[in-house]
Amino acid sequence: MSEEAGSLPESDRTDVAAARCGPELVAPEGVEAQTCVMTEGDETWARTYYRNATGEELRPVLTLLGPGGRTVELHCAPAAHDEPGTCETPRVPSSGGPRSATAVAEFVGAGPVDEAPLLLRAGSERAPGAED
Repeated sequence: MSEEAGSLPESDRTDVAAARCGPELVAPEGVEAQTCVMTEGDETWARTYYRNATGEELRPVLTLLGPGGRTVELHCAPAAHDEPGTCETPRVPSSGGPRSATAVAEFVGAGPVDEAPLLLRAGSERAPGAED
């Protein structure tokens, strides 16, 4: 994914102490995403960069998974255009060190929630020592 498609822009890399990103993924249906765990000082949050080329509205959900089963989940604004977009969870106090969190973004298609297809799941780099 190029910078235009939503990969971590150089300007975003300078305003945080650490960005631990997963791979840039592209689904056959036309959804592209990259998900990161961001840390600055004693704060941690999740950010996903995405592009929706499906032509249909998507329902992105971004989850920050912390140590001890702590999670922050955010339903992002619907994405129905081909422009790059971002979604961020609120910042939370870091616990367990800056590399102990993981982030996952799921992009679900249109339709009733229980029938909507999962089009793409993009995660950050796994935290070191994370259990399977």
